[in-house]
Amino acid sequence: MSRLRDNVERWLVHENYGFEEAKSNDTAFKILIKNSDGLGNDTEVFEPKGQENILVIGIKISLKTKQQIRFRELNETEQENFKQKIDDFCYSIKAVHKFLDEDGKKRVGIYIVLDKQEQLNQPAFFKTLQEITEMSEKTNRFLIKAL
Repeated sequence: MSRLRDNVERWLVHENYGFEEAKSNDTAFKILIKNSDGLGNDTEVFEPKGQENILVIGIKISLKTKQQIRFRELNETEQENFKQKIDDFCYSIKAVHKFLDEDGKKRVGIYIVLDKQEQLNQPAFFKTLQEITEMSEKTNRFLIKAL
């Protein structure tokens, strides 16, 4: 059992957050905070396997059905251009990101990585939760305009 995981769970319980454990092959632990951004998206909090004391906090934003259809109608060059727009946007809001294809849906995963010992505390954790929620809202608005 990870000390970092114990800390995260304690912090969430202390602030009355509802959460559940999620299974993942590439993480030491993964916790989901359901509908944390008010847009129906869950926040993922995890420690990547083999990267002890690194905490990643992120949200995956699914393209809406109409956006999924529009994206699939784009040719390869247009899809690459759209992905570049996402890259540029995420860089502008200082988010680590991935363009994902999960369960047949296109998603943009945005992440903040806490990799310094002084970041692994309750105040920094909740500040980061607030930041990732704001990034999720901005990314959602960007996706609506971009596609």
